[in-house]
Amino acid sequence: MGNMKTKVTDPSWKRYKELVRKEMIPYQWAVLNDNIDIKIEKERDDASIPSEKSHAIENFKIAAGLSKGEHYGWVFQDSDVYKWLEAVAYSLEDTWDEDLKTLADGVVDLIGKAQQPDGYINTYFTIKEPAKRYKRLVESHELYCAGHLLEALIAYNNATGNTKSMDIAYKLANHMDETFGPEEGKLHCADGHEEVEIGLMKLYHVTGEARYAKLADYFLKVRGDSPKVYEEQRKTDDGKGILGGGISPKPIKYNQTHLPVDMQDTAEGHAVRLVYMCTAMADVAATLKDEKLAAACKRIWRNIVDKRMYITGGIGSTVQGEAFTLDYDLPNDTMYCETCASIGLIFFAKQMLNIERNGEYADVMERALYNTALSGMALDGKHFFYVNPLEVVPNKGKLDPTKSHVKSVRPEWLGCACCPPNLARLITSIDDYIYSEVEDNILVNLFIKSEFTGDKVTIYQDSDYPKSGLVTFKVTNKEEKTARIGIRIPGWCDNYTGKFDGEDAGITNEKGYWYVNVPTGEHEVVFAMEIKPKRWYSNINVSEDTRKVAVSRGPQVYCVEEADNGRNLHCLSLNSDSEITTEWKGELLNGVNVLEAEGTRLLAIDTKAGLYTDKPNVTKVPAKIRFIPYHTWGNRGENEMRVWLFED
Repeated sequence: MGNMKTKVTDPSWKRYKELVRKEMIPYQWAVLNDNIDIKIEKERDDASIPSEKSHAIENFKIAAGLSKGEHYGWVFQDSDVYKWLEAVAYSLEDTWDEDLKTLADGVVDLIGKAQQPDGYINTYFTIKEPAKRYKRLVESHELYCAGHLLEALIAYNNATGNTKSMDIAYKLANHMDETFGPEEGKLHCADGHEEVEIGLMKLYHVTGEARYAKLADYFLKVRGDSPKVYEEQRKTDDGKGILGGGISPKPIKYNQTHLPVDMQDTAEGHAVRLVYMCTAMADVAATLKDEKLAAACKRIWRNIVDKRMYITGGIGSTVQGEAFTLDYDLPNDTMYCETCASIGLIFFAKQMLNIERNGEYADVMERALYNTALSGMALDGKHFFYVNPLEVVPNKGKLDPTKSHVKSVRPEWLGCACCPPNLARLITSIDDYIYSEVEDNILVNLFIKSEFTGDKVTIYQDSDYPKSGLVTFKVTNKEEKTARIGIRIPGWCDNYTGKFDGEDAGITNEKGYWYVNVPTGEHEVVFAMEIKPKRWYSNINVSEDTRKVAVSRGPQVYCVEEADNGRNLHCLSLNSDSEITTEWKGELLNGVNVLEAEGTRLLAIDTKAGLYTDKPNVTKVPAKIRFIPYHTWGNRGENEMRVWLFED
């Protein structure tokens, strides 16, 4: 892959980036330092969730010997700092800020001081249980945190040239290479939570050192054997410590150790772990030309997209284990749909494009991005969803213990705070998802106004997508040979046209891309997509959505909210023959296209009737139904919300 650089110029996405730079990064820094008076909410009813404070930076100070005290928080709390640092790195690449760099340099220094002489770093085990390093791998998250640290350090070095960050990364990676592997005397096991494999592959791509890719491959391939080691460690554990009375066994599908990874066919267990595993698998498969791994990635992808993914791009059907369940089990009001899971699905989709040039991967990337991922953050950048439901009645989340994870308003912070910094690093790095260079093709995956600079080809993309579907590309090809540009044809789009240098161009759809051969010189390519409201219906096996309809416009799924439609949204039905109109509302929710259609509302004939009656007690009255983009819901106070409506 050649050198490529992308710069976002789209006003909407620049606003998001500025929101991260000016609001999220400072806000999260204050939270990580416990310098802000906010309410930290448990993401569900669970007394074991630490929610008094973050303490994340203080943990590093204690581990570095700069402060006295005890470790507080989750065993994976370090990763909150690492993801914050990674978001800072991408933000600095976009907009230089000397004060922010100075602050982040200090964090790198602090991490270096907390690193042990042999390269190991984890504040919980350094402070609390140093004798148990790598002895509770099923749940310790040591390598999970290490993977996030590698990603952050690499990004920070790329942005700032801070060589100390790479010194820490090399020392950590070399330590893991000396500790884990198939050789005699090494640990033959993987972490219970995948992530280190992603970090090691990034380190390989920037250094070219084969041993890092080899170690990532090893951690993937040893997963099927890891339960044996987990059980041995459980038997020898003394049962003491913050991890809750020893290592509590979980079903091996929970952490994807039920089969060798190249034999897995379905999306199983904890949703974030699954897509992180698949992200690494796809990277290793493409890099090392591993056909068995690539085939497994494709099988798991098909299972997710065809049978286990919500229309919003959310994944994870149950709060129990934050996990997948079974095919077509997609409940709307007890689901999990963790923000991190959709972010991980975006990572997976991006890597799949390196295995196969198929527009479906970018379709899913776009679906998850514009819906569940962006839903994870309020428009002010200071309130966050862990869970992204498709149906909400506020009192049910408050009073039904099985729905305690379903919030109607985004909390200021969360006891398990993995999602906010994860979203920050995704938004600040969105440039990396717009284009891909694959097999001498430049793929346009996302329609975001931007400037792409490759070795010999420059692309200026102009659009206000998804407000409209007109996209213009100014392409400069400095090569003596023809450049091949692949423009994604979204799967949701039924009608589209193209022009090349002002002349109508016939479009051939090759697995979701229109390939344009661009000769030497400067040329213009215009791609026009018809974007209009569209109805969607679920597979009949999705029992929760049978006889219901969902509405979208372009990549955005829409929902109805109490603020526009009143209470008891379950009583609304969309008329099957009603026209769905579109109107731009620049003053609403930072500017959105609002959809409206005719429908009906059920009302009780006898409002004093008992719980059950022996004859129907409802009548239908006409109702105007207003829809807003799903990712903007929950920004106008406590509200009912619903994606799927009945259709008459």
